[in-house]
Amino acid sequence: MQNPLKILLVEDDIDDIELLEGALNDNSVVYEMEVLMEGDLVYPYLTNCSILPEIIILDFNLPKVHGRDILIQIKSRDNLKHIPVVVLTTSSAKEDMDFALENGASKFITKPTNINDLNKAIETILECSPV
Repeated sequence: MQNPLKILLVEDDIDDIELLEGALNDNSVVYEMEVLMEGDLVYPYLTNCSILPEIIILDFNLPKVHGRDILIQIKSRDNLKHIPVVVLTTSSAKEDMDFALENGASKFITKPTNINDLNKAIETILECSPV
């Protein structure tokens, strides 16, 4: 049996969390997912968790700490910078995409608006995972 993909999802919208979970299940992805809904919880979580995630899915528009700052925190730490970070956000702004990719994100995906695009987003996320 395949080991589950360990995902950290940083997302504050419950509907988006449920959509992503549904799409992972629809695509037969075996996963364990931890969800953090506020940006200020990410670094303490990563510092104290016993098993690091294999991939981080990060929204940019978060309460308390912006996703840009979280990305910089992750990629500036030697023990975390190897973890692929996929930015999944409502923004389609070129400056957000450029910032994400220039600061170590593996992919930048604008949140899908339909199921086909959501399935493509899952494929892109899985391309970045080490499993």
